[in-house]
Amino acid sequence: MKKLAFCLLIIFCVAGLSCTKDNGDLIPDVPVNFSGSLSFQLSKLNQVGGVEVVTNTNIGVAGLILYNSGNGILAYDRCSSVNPSQRNPVYQINQTPLVEDKVSGAYFNLSDGSPSKAPAIRPLKRYSVSINGDLLTVLN
Repeated sequence: MKKLAFCLLIIFCVAGLSCTKDNGDLIPDVPVNFSGSLSFQLSKLNQVGGVEVVTNTNIGVAGLILYNSGNGILAYDRCSSVNPSQRNPVYQINQTPLVEDKVSGAYFNLSDGSPSKAPAIRPLKRYSVSINGDLLTVLN
């Protein structure tokens, strides 16, 4: 029994040392309640691959970025997950499903919010989307 406990302790220590350092800096939780018309304000979302950017920094932490994945519309906070306390927004890269944090150089994929280029290790913060007729609503 002592050998098993010792082996488990060694495994946990080795596993802990092999992980990358993560300072725990997370995108803050803030209330989000945004609505817009798919016919007028958010018309780019009517086609697959369409992206709409909400630059109002009073919505979310750094605004919103909305993406039509073909399987629905996804909503993310524009705040980069790299040094989120700085509230650096992400920007779409040349009509692609990639966004960039221009301060750190990190890239994220809008199809799932995942990091695509270092130094990003965390995904973008995702919010819930509902559609009722022409009205798209983003909530958390």
